[in-house]
Amino acid sequence: MSIKEENIYFIGIGGIGMSALARYFNQIGKNVFGYDRSITDLSRRLQAEGISVNYILEADAIPFTCREKENTMVIYTPAIASSNPILNYFQEEGFVCHKRAQVLGLLSKDLKTIAVAGTHGKTTVSSMIAFILHDAGIKINAFLGGISHDFRTNLLLYEEAEFMVTEADEYDRSFLQLFPEIAVVTSIDADHLDIYEEAEELTKTYRTFCQQISSEGVLYTKVQHLEALNLPPSLNVKLYGENGRDIEVKNLEVANGNFLFDLKCGDTLLDKVQCGLPGLHNVENASVAIGLAIDLGVEPELAKNAIAKFRGVKRRFDVHLKRSDFVYIDDYAHHPQEIKALLSSVKQLYPDKKITAVFQPHLYSRTRDFGADFAKELALADEVILLELYPAREEPIEGIDSRWLAKQIDKKNVYVLQKAQLMKHLEGIDVELLLTIGAGDIDTLIEPIINHYEL
Repeated sequence: MSIKEENIYFIGIGGIGMSALARYFNQIGKNVFGYDRSITDLSRRLQAEGISVNYILEADAIPFTCREKENTMVIYTPAIASSNPILNYFQEEGFVCHKRAQVLGLLSKDLKTIAVAGTHGKTTVSSMIAFILHDAGIKINAFLGGISHDFRTNLLLYEEAEFMVTEADEYDRSFLQLFPEIAVVTSIDADHLDIYEEAEELTKTYRTFCQQISSEGVLYTKVQHLEALNLPPSLNVKLYGENGRDIEVKNLEVANGNFLFDLKCGDTLLDKVQCGLPGLHNVENASVAIGLAIDLGVEPELAKNAIAKFRGVKRRFDVHLKRSDFVYIDDYAHHPQEIKALLSSVKQLYPDKKITAVFQPHLYSRTRDFGADFAKELALADEVILLELYPAREEPIEGIDSRWLAKQIDKKNVYVLQKAQLMKHLEGIDVELLLTIGAGDIDTLIEPIINHYEL
């Protein structure tokens, strides 16, 4: 669908989803501008690509070009506060302001959309699908929720694209802007209770999303989600994961730190599939990506070879250092179930190594709502270091912080540190396997950690 405005202004341009849209409009020749609150590697890359990024939170900093109401589209992330003076200027002046998801919905109208939803796993699964299809020579547009190691970007764009691959984000009910031909629902765990208030409301919204799948479309999901989704009988549903009826993993084994498995997709049987990513949860992710690609006509062996080459997404089980004496893995996990999957996989791959987990809690509300679950899953590590809580869009909640969470973890080796204290602390302890975990700004510690432990 063509966008008539020549100027596109993003409020919160440095977000991973917003930056993919900014790149899209920049690549099709629009004049792209935006605001973000801090300078990051991602915002620097956008500037290097010719996008104008401003870091001053004042309406006066909006370029004059973007004050032309008839020729400017304003796009904002729902994480932006309603009091934001830049957003307020555009609204008060009568500009049409779109949420990111609305624009994504507009762009999907002319393409067959493959939408990946789920509380966990959607970035990895959508990136796997995009990689397999791209490797098979199928032209796609892809809006990814992370920077792909393979593509080195979060956007793929082809003029002749037939398919669009995108994440379907449940936050702020964003995915209800999508009406896909093909959808994946990886998981439905309670989250974003600041938006939904209770888990049942989240489940109802997933149900609505699935009802928006094309009448001739396909849903890929797991057995345990069928009852909650209450799907219409007419919808073609394919099951994967444990007890998967249509996509089935068999003969799982660990070899050289990787999982190997046989995969049955309908009448097709692939043996010794190697997932390019470590982690038990990634076996399920790879299985549905392969099964979906085969259903779209990709040769099975080609799909198998592609997933073995797949190098993953930044901050998703990202192995930075791997030696016999030391392993360092970084992961975006910010929900108890994600931490459980991460630590379970690490223990399975490295059963003899002591695990030191550094976790930065993300959001006051999430920490409060899932405090006991966070404590239970973090206790799987041998040593836990909690960094100060990252508030993101939220105001403080009295009594909720990293010290509150630390008291709930049933271990002796639990520390609470400021970010600036971490490196000194690590220098004073023996570390065999180090994990950095969280969705805030803990990623700024990756480079100092690598520099310290690199031989």
